[in-house]
Amino acid sequence: MTFPDGRTTPDGRPETLVFDSSAELIETARARFVDVITRAQESHGVASVALTGGSNGIGLLKALAADSGDIAWDRVEIYWGDERFVRSTDPERNAGQAFDALLSSVPVDPARIHIIAPSDGEFGDDVEAAARDYARLIGPETVFDVHLLGMGGEGHVNSLFPHTAATAEDSAPVVAVTDSPKPPPVRVTLTFPVINRSREVWLLVSGEEKAQAVAEAHRGAARADWPCAGVDGAEATVWFLDRAAASQLD
Repeated sequence: MTFPDGRTTPDGRPETLVFDSSAELIETARARFVDVITRAQESHGVASVALTGGSNGIGLLKALAADSGDIAWDRVEIYWGDERFVRSTDPERNAGQAFDALLSSVPVDPARIHIIAPSDGEFGDDVEAAARDYARLIGPETVFDVHLLGMGGEGHVNSLFPHTAATAEDSAPVVAVTDSPKPPPVRVTLTFPVINRSREVWLLVSGEEKAQAVAEAHRGAARADWPCAGVDGAEATVWFLDRAAASQLD
């Protein structure tokens, strides 16, 4: 059973929504994002979100730019779930893509935009220092109202790949990744302790190449093998899937 407000099912399983197209997936996520963030602002004044890259993640941001509803963007704290540790002008940067898609066109308070340092930033090429700095910023208090996630075909979320130290991390909120199997190899990523204390975690997934990972997560696979299986929001875990990505679900 699923609920329109994003609660998980009574048996603790995530809510799984299946759409005929990525466009429908993105539009539903947009409307729901507006609802969740406005309710969070009504509840505790300032909402907090962790953004993701990828086609659906950036597609959602573009949809929000076109119609952001009643969101008071000056009362939204913006973070990123992970970032490629490359130069600030590199088109691979999630932050740059988010600015192009959304942040440059809505009245976000610049002091509430929390970017992971690039490789030409204050820490130079010291990715460990960049990770420590973002961990200090996140601290033990930050709880995201919504943590957005994309997913790779092998089940990675953020920059948490199968059988890596970052995926096994259970204490540090942010770690450096120096051997990502997907280029670029050097990254900074939030870890499962931070993801799973988020009030809601949304996975935006499309494509048949993701179907096995989706199915393994729903069957309760080990996090080490399929990192997406380790996602468990404090109040809701929501899978937004197109039919191809959902094709191996029971």
